[in-house]
Amino acid sequence: IGGVVSGKDIERDDYYIPGDNSGRSGVERSYEKILRGEKGVEILLRDVHGRIKGKYENGKYDEAPVSGKNITLSIDMELQAYGEMIMQNKLGSIVMIEPATGEVLCLVTSPSYDPSLLIGRQRGQNYLALERDPQRPLLDRSIMGSYPPGSTFKPAQGLIFLQEGVITKDKVYSCVGGYPLGGDRRLGCHGHFSPLSYVPSLATSCNAFYCWGLRDMLDSRSRYKTVQEAFDVWKDYMVAQGYGYPLGIDLPGEIRGHIPNSKVYDKVYNKRWSSGSIISISIGQGEINATPLQICNLAATIANRGHYVVPHVVREIQDMELDEPYRTKKYTGINKEYYEYTVEGMRNAVLGGTCWRLNIPDVEVCAKTGTVQNPHGRDHSSCIAFAPMNTPEVAIAIYVENGGWGGHLAVPIARLLLEKYCYGELPESNKWTELQMQNWSTLPGSVNYIKKPKEEEENDAG
Repeated sequence: IGGVVSGKDIERDDYYIPGDNSGRSGVERSYEKILRGEKGVEILLRDVHGRIKGKYENGKYDEAPVSGKNITLSIDMELQAYGEMIMQNKLGSIVMIEPATGEVLCLVTSPSYDPSLLIGRQRGQNYLALERDPQRPLLDRSIMGSYPPGSTFKPAQGLIFLQEGVITKDKVYSCVGGYPLGGDRRLGCHGHFSPLSYVPSLATSCNAFYCWGLRDMLDSRSRYKTVQEAFDVWKDYMVAQGYGYPLGIDLPGEIRGHIPNSKVYDKVYNKRWSSGSIISISIGQGEINATPLQICNLAATIANRGHYVVPHVVREIQDMELDEPYRTKKYTGINKEYYEYTVEGMRNAVLGGTCWRLNIPDVEVCAKTGTVQNPHGRDHSSCIAFAPMNTPEVAIAIYVENGGWGGHLAVPIARLLLEKYCYGELPESNKWTELQMQNWSTLPGSVNYIKKPKEEEENDAG
């Protein structure tokens, strides 16, 4: 979106004069200097009456204007439009990334607004109305929404535990209704077999496994001298996986999310704390927050077995290279072997675990659900996935506020988008899901919430 420059714009950049237009948001703002080109210069001679009499020294000092460069976006228009249609009457986001390049194929935020509202004489009035809307349509939830990632965070946890030798692929932990917190209190979990190791813990989305893993990493003095040292190692790995700071997408307004360091907890607990003080972060709750872009980037990193390219929406700039971050692989420092275990667990989640609805014919999908506790209402529904398993072309993250279990809304929406991407059009057999998701509303006051049978609730948990 463009608009007339302000006085502050003119102060910051002497390129502009009153009445000029500039990019005010989105790609137009990020690539303003490339898109605007260069102004020309023409020096004219005038007589005492102001009449033009010709060019000064025959135009010797004139400069021809230079057109701005063309840019090509990576956004797939059909996927974007489809995602926006599916997310009607919902709060949340869809992000799709091509893992090999970091190109963003789909970046949906919902609710959104008609950009034409911010053009013309009613622009100010319309902007004020949008700003006052309680559903916050001006907030680009894909890069500005800060959410607990929930169980989509578990693969990132497991990779750290493996890399640091806290667990092996065969290490097992018990889960008897959850993780004991002392007395009769437990951090709950849903029904599945026990004890279990890393790969099935991903498939079943076992909460207790990651609580025990975090306890062994933070509380054992065999690896680290203090809980602070252990936690900062953990935090550094999380940052390497793309959490805690803006990834650097070529759009304005991206936020950092939140990954705490040990000093945060030292201040809260007066330096006397352990894993039990912060156990909820083991399952992506508590102080952990991430954007849907960061959550999708984790899926892309796992798909690539240990690296990512900074996500970007501009695929190509005329006669120019993209900036270096959009051409360079960023490695996490975690062994590829451990990513293979994680891929196996996410594949099993599709073949017979919490993501069974993503078992798409002829496409090997790997996925992980997330059911995020929400103190203000219904749980949030989230999901990450990538496909195909061994030659990944696309990674996806779905986050639906107040959407219930991870398998309730996020998984079927992910399936629709992946089928659209893989097949070009939706199979006739899944049209009923499309209609159901299109008409589903999670807005405040909606009555579309249906309590599921107990057996489905257990499958969808996590």
